[in-house]
Amino acid sequence: MADEAAGANCPRCSTRLHRRIHANEEEPEIATRRCSPRLHPQTLASKEGAGVTRRRSPRFHPQIHASGDGEAARVARRRRRGTSPEAADSLPASDDLLREILLRLPPQPSSLPRAAAACKRWLRVAADPRFLRGFSARHRKPPLLGVFEPLDWEIDSCGRLNRRSFKRRDKWIEFTPILDPPDRIPPQRFDLRRHCVETGIRSRAQLLGCRHGCLLIMDDVHADFVVYAPITGEQRRLAVPTEFKRDFVHATVLCAAGELGHVHGSCHWSPFKVVLVSMYRKDNRPVACVYSSEAGVWGNLISTDARCGLVDANPGILVGNALYWSSKSVCDGEGLWGLDRLTNDIIEFDLDTHSLAVIKGPPCLNNSLRHQISKADDGFVGLTVVFYGRFEMWQRKIDRHGVATWLNHKSIQMHLVLGLSHQLERLTRWIQIMGYDEDNGVIFLHVDASVYMVQLMSMQSKKLYRSYTPNNRCHPFTSFYAPAIPGGCNGAEMLHDM
Repeated sequence: MADEAAGANCPRCSTRLHRRIHANEEEPEIATRRCSPRLHPQTLASKEGAGVTRRRSPRFHPQIHASGDGEAARVARRRRRGTSPEAADSLPASDDLLREILLRLPPQPSSLPRAAAACKRWLRVAADPRFLRGFSARHRKPPLLGVFEPLDWEIDSCGRLNRRSFKRRDKWIEFTPILDPPDRIPPQRFDLRRHCVETGIRSRAQLLGCRHGCLLIMDDVHADFVVYAPITGEQRRLAVPTEFKRDFVHATVLCAAGELGHVHGSCHWSPFKVVLVSMYRKDNRPVACVYSSEAGVWGNLISTDARCGLVDANPGILVGNALYWSSKSVCDGEGLWGLDRLTNDIIEFDLDTHSLAVIKGPPCLNNSLRHQISKADDGFVGLTVVFYGRFEMWQRKIDRHGVATWLNHKSIQMHLVLGLSHQLERLTRWIQIMGYDEDNGVIFLHVDASVYMVQLMSMQSKKLYRSYTPNNRCHPFTSFYAPAIPGGCNGAEMLHDM
């Protein structure tokens, strides 16, 4: 009766929610508690008194029950390391699948090094030359890393740098990064002096062009051209043809590799071409010449009957398979050089046929140097004109009869694009076009001591940096670039293999 009374006083929980089991006869003092088998299944104590062990639900953790004690121990070790089996099982099972995932990373400089830091397996895949070639082939369009600028320095009689003296002028070529961290590349990484390319004081070097990962520099001291790859440091010197030594010269460099699947901006040192354009002094007719690194010689002179003059703008813009320069065409009559009228036109050099031509520009081009030869939406040559505080976008259309017509397909107020005050329209004389990126369709403007980058298709702008030299011409540098990967190959070796 005493036991029954004691049992009556002891609170008893519901058998459906909290089942209790009694201790066995060998150890009456030990009682074990088992929760609901639907929520927390547990195993009973063994007869030998080994204690209570927890058993996971086969519904949520089937791998424990399927693999036995060895698998359970492995999972326990993983839990102690802080890695869940679900996280481990979510990793790609094969290198092929991992490559497909890494190929979809953006082509920015930090993408592959950060992925390679995950583990040794990812490092091995990210540094594989075959993967690097596939990475550039998938993206096709290299990222815009920054711009090279020829900064003007003035030297007085004591040899000191002075921006106000006009004794003698020298050039200093400098790289300015435009990407934000962690993709921003330090300027010293592309310091030309690291590879013995003298561009500083008294070097008399002129930056003529930049394309497909290479710079073209004119060395006035040695009277030759230097083709230089900033990423790998490779360079080659070319003697200036006799016909171009004393004339004002436009020159540009471009990659000549034409194999299937080749991506410009990923090779960094492939066969190249250098195209020169100048004027005959006697009759003001343009003449061109092409150097091929594969042949190692300059080709024959190429000329046209059209009379024009080169201007210091648009240094060889590549659109399709033709190069374009701004020019001033002339008409017979009285006046300067026996001519009475100058009109702004465009010189075209066809890289397939090696032929020169002069094409007429739109009427708004006359008497204005604030224009930029660009690539139109349809892939043909176009023009971007800064005209009374607004952007005007022109396209050149050719009908089925071969007649060319310029169409103004877009016009937008500049202060709306740059996010500046409406008073900008009254300051058009301070707006200068500094450069153009053919790969990304980006134009660079100098406005009110600042440099802006404008994407012509979307009309999105970004303020880059301060600059007090509005007449400088900047040369955009686009390339696939990956810094050194710890434990792997360095950036130059990686890109050599792309």
